[in-house]
Amino acid sequence: MANTHPMDRQAVYDDYERARQTFHRLLETASEADLVRPTSGTRWTNEQLLWHMLFGYLLLRPLLVLGRVLGRLPRSVGRTFARLLNAATVPFDFVNYVGPVGAVKIFGPRRMAATFDRVIASLHRRLAAESEAGLARGMHYPVRWDPFFRDFMTLADIYRYPTQHFDFHHRQLTLANGR
Repeated sequence: MANTHPMDRQAVYDDYERARQTFHRLLETASEADLVRPTSGTRWTNEQLLWHMLFGYLLLRPLLVLGRVLGRLPRSVGRTFARLLNAATVPFDFVNYVGPVGAVKIFGPRRMAATFDRVIASLHRRLAAESEAGLARGMHYPVRWDPFFRDFMTLADIYRYPTQHFDFHHRQLTLANGR
């Protein structure tokens, strides 16, 4: 059942800005040794995990498109799609792991920071343009892909997702000045 209360957009904007400032601080204070140090609880280095944290925000745009499209179809279509994605968890996990490993070879810290700024600005504009009815639309998600995916999520839930993802992984960083 969709949430009938208006979304607190300012709280989402504030969370995005907090994450953006934190991301910049982490990159600015990390030494080369910090960036190549293993993280706590992942197979990534700090630099790779930072990329993955950025990717959570980059992923929001395609998730919103899926939510808009599948949110207009019968729920059984979305449920079937989520089941298919859940069945593909093993290849997803592999791609999810190797993506940041390769991305940091292309995106250095400066480029990651600039990308974070651009994606946050874009998300601010997108959220400002959303109607309450649009934010209430939703779809089923592959719950095996991410601990923050629930079986059914509205677009309002999806707008909150990347900051939950960011905060979770922030605790796994092992940067000298990162916490």
